[in-house]
Amino acid sequence: MIEHHKILSASICYHCGEEITGIDRVIDDKHFCCAGCQGVYQILAANNMCAYYSYNDAPGKRLSHTSHFEYLDEPSVIKQLIDYQDEKSTIVTFYIPAIHCSSCIWLLEHLYKINPAIFSSRIDFLKKQVTISFKNQGLSLRNVVETLVEIGYEPAINLQDVVKENSNSVNKSLILKIAIAGFCMGNVMLFSFPEYFGLSGLERQFQSLFGWLNLAFSIPVTFYCGRDYFVSAWNSLKHKHVNLDTPLALIIAVLFLRTTYAVVFNIGPGFADTLTGLVFLLLMGKWVKQRTYHHISFDRDYRSYFPIAITTLQDGKEKPKAINELTIGDRLWIRNGELVPADSILMKGDAWLDMSFVTGETEPQQKVLGEIIYAGGKQMGEGIEIEVVKNPSQSYLTSLWNKAHYTDNFKHNFNDSVAKYFSIAVFIIAFAAMGYWFFNSNTTKAWAAFTAVIIVACPCVLALSTPFTLSAILSVFDRRGFYVKNTDAVEELAKCSAIVFDKTGTLTTTENAKIHFTGTLDQEEKKLVVSLLNHSSHPLSRQILKSLSFNGFYAISKYKEIPGKGIKGLVNNQMVYAGNQAILPFDIKPIQQSGVHIVINSAYKGTFVIEQQWREGLDKLISKLEDSFRLTVLSGDTNKDHEALKKLFLPNAVVKFKQSPHDKLEAILIQQKTGEKVMMLGDGLNDAGALKQSNFGIAITDNINNFTPGCDGILKGSSLNDLPNFHQLSKDGLKIIKISFAIAIAYNCIGLYFAVQGTLYPLVAAVLMPISTITIISFTTIATRFFARKNHLL
Repeated sequence: MIEHHKILSASICYHCGEEITGIDRVIDDKHFCCAGCQGVYQILAANNMCAYYSYNDAPGKRLSHTSHFEYLDEPSVIKQLIDYQDEKSTIVTFYIPAIHCSSCIWLLEHLYKINPAIFSSRIDFLKKQVTISFKNQGLSLRNVVETLVEIGYEPAINLQDVVKENSNSVNKSLILKIAIAGFCMGNVMLFSFPEYFGLSGLERQFQSLFGWLNLAFSIPVTFYCGRDYFVSAWNSLKHKHVNLDTPLALIIAVLFLRTTYAVVFNIGPGFADTLTGLVFLLLMGKWVKQRTYHHISFDRDYRSYFPIAITTLQDGKEKPKAINELTIGDRLWIRNGELVPADSILMKGDAWLDMSFVTGETEPQQKVLGEIIYAGGKQMGEGIEIEVVKNPSQSYLTSLWNKAHYTDNFKHNFNDSVAKYFSIAVFIIAFAAMGYWFFNSNTTKAWAAFTAVIIVACPCVLALSTPFTLSAILSVFDRRGFYVKNTDAVEELAKCSAIVFDKTGTLTTTENAKIHFTGTLDQEEKKLVVSLLNHSSHPLSRQILKSLSFNGFYAISKYKEIPGKGIKGLVNNQMVYAGNQAILPFDIKPIQQSGVHIVINSAYKGTFVIEQQWREGLDKLISKLEDSFRLTVLSGDTNKDHEALKKLFLPNAVVKFKQSPHDKLEAILIQQKTGEKVMMLGDGLNDAGALKQSNFGIAITDNINNFTPGCDGILKGSSLNDLPNFHQLSKDGLKIIKISFAIAIAYNCIGLYFAVQGTLYPLVAAVLMPISTITIISFTTIATRFFARKNHLL
């Protein structure tokens, strides 16, 4: 690598694009303005990562060396910043203001090439957020931050919720530009009143002065307020690409040059009023669009809390509590299969946590007393008692559930995907209209037609219709106790043609079950049984536990829960079994096969026979669903409810019993191979595989913490009867999108019809741009509310 210096060169920096005013550092025939930019290039070159510069010319930022990161070595600070940490790896999320283009995404997602100790790095472009996973032994948090600083992406670090603050913050730069453009537009309009209403003799002597004042007001509007359009257009043209800002930059430049020409040569007032009004309205349109995207993002991350009831321990007694009501210091009881909702300290129990939800690693991790347990872990053994040390973050749980949020930047770039062809078509129409009127010797109409076509033809409304409609539907679902993970899932819901039901906890309810015991249990044996059942979140365990109503429990060890079979554990030095015949240490008589069998050591104690209550209104629900779906019931229980289910379902409905979790998964795969789109409803405990495999998986919840990563939606048990309405609203949402597309296309066609005739004044076209956006937003909102009311969801 050849390096030499020149003094006061007029070159621009290869890395950041700024003019070189001091020493010109040259490496490999490339010029750099400072040691920082030169250093970044050398890092990228040494790691064969110069493809960074192929996405955008001069994509980097000039570096600052004023930051010191010694405080990132402090354990107390590290704990507040990281999302997750174990003995091998750490996960941390940073807000990085410098993220601005495709090169940023490429570079930040290839950090592992710069430092092999970094496992992965993922970008959320809309939030300017990067999530980094790295090895603890090879790297510290401070090293990670210094690596980001070295390549020009210094994170904004404070000990508050940076991402939340920035998602709520207003774009101050855009607001300032709108204010300046509005101020200049108002003054230009004021000085143009004599032109609008006719000039008197006294006013005529001020005509030239007003013209020069208007030109002066046009300068900051063009070169400051409209700068982003020129920069965006120039960057796209350098890469032989046309984006939506290109025609807008062209028309701003044309209006400014024509105004300058008219004022300098005193041949008229120019177009200062049109120019300032256009830029002001374009910026207002951009603000409306930003607020729309912000609303969508805000709704997804900070909307209503999931219907997860956490079991808290108060004075030794269990009490359910909503996740958003948890505070630091709360004691929580986490049963087998339940999710840890907030960063906590392990106080009691043997913690084996499945962190695959967070890290992707499937091997359970053991935690010892006093060790921190991170939000998102799922307990895989006996119940544990933990104490909350950090308030639960809804945005963090949402991001864990909805891994698809990393692709939001591609959705956000919908405009760019259509911009090339759309803009070319707009240019062709605009130049054709201008040529036609020039050919007919009407210069005024030629310029008016050219300007109006470019302004009025905007596909922004197309980009907004889909996300805004589906987000409005998500909000309706939320209010009715149905929580769907993302907008893509709403589309999948609309396509479903078959439904598979689990029985226990789905068609039946955990409330008011009739339970009787065939056998004998003394008080000591009852305490052994409830001590075991207290560690399970299965609906049958909860029902039996409720009926026995014990407050005191023995400690437990060697706890094991086998999905679809039952539970066992060593309680007060005695082995206790509870479940169906498959989990018992010996065979039992056929007459006793149905129910939850209890064995203590080697002695069979009897069976809990549970007459589960069908959910209220289930017959009406099934009747409605049979019109639109092929229905199937796959139950892990025995066939004791076969006759009851035959009465509820049509004869052609498939009803199977003694189905293992694997059997349920296979059944769904078979249905999907026939072309059916399958919706699965289960309790989220034994059905995780089937829920994940289905096209749309719904976990039913009744005051229980069964937040399942594989599901697409979480539904309160009390809202199950609204399922046909939810499905219909999702189908109506696709209708709304199609109608809004038709409105947007009609708007463009009508606008272009008048624009090419030169009868649409450019300023009117500029007013129509934000109005069209507001129209689509209003239409989708009103239409969604209309269909929601029609489906009895509002």
